[in-house]
Amino acid sequence: MALAHSVSPRTITKRLDTVVVPEKVHVPRPIVAVMDVTFFGREYGVLIAREPNDHENLHVHELRHENKLEYQTARTDLETKGYELLAVILDGRKGIPAVFKDIPVQICQFHQWKIVRKYLTLRPKLESHKALLMIAGQIAKETEAGMRAMLEQFAVEYKGDLEEHVVCPCCNKPKYVHRKLRSAYRSLTTNLPFLYTYQKYPDLKISNTTNSADGLFSALKLHVNVHRGLRFDRRFKVIRAYLKL
Repeated sequence: MALAHSVSPRTITKRLDTVVVPEKVHVPRPIVAVMDVTFFGREYGVLIAREPNDHENLHVHELRHENKLEYQTARTDLETKGYELLAVILDGRKGIPAVFKDIPVQICQFHQWKIVRKYLTLRPKLESHKALLMIAGQIAKETEAGMRAMLEQFAVEYKGDLEEHVVCPCCNKPKYVHRKLRSAYRSLTTNLPFLYTYQKYPDLKISNTTNSADGLFSALKLHVNVHRGLRFDRRFKVIRAYLKL
């Protein structure tokens, strides 16, 4: 562009900086929102709120860390604009459902599977690990009652592995042997009330995953990465333009 217009690259950059991204014209209404965060590096990310049924982006803001305050900020912005949150779909990060305790919350079933897979790996050696991984693999095919029954049976059958501990020679305190098994089991039991919300409210058409946001993030990163090295303010401008926000 600099060569085509016989000016310096810096001049082109300055002119691009003057371009104003048009503000989205919002249409307030009752919505089901999927909210998720994606990062561009370690300390720069964006939180996006999106209506998955209409494929419409409704909110975006920058952040450094994913926490409850950021999700509260997104919720407040949506409600200030006149949207009524009927339900929300989240990725399963600890503590975030508390921000939406007054409305139905659906935790992404695929993310729950990934959490269990992270702790147990795809090729566990112990029978208890194999059994819990198999249960997690049935999340999308089961109901809340069915999953609860399988987890209760697992807790009885593999009680020994869940409670096995040894005394640490360093501090002389008890230490659980299968900590990753316990973490995977605790994640499933803690998130269970939120894994099948979509079955309880069929009229709301709640998705059981955050796939709508995940697919958007993949395309967004391809678009943004074409312009490597952008300053944060310019990068956010590109993001807003892509999301039409």
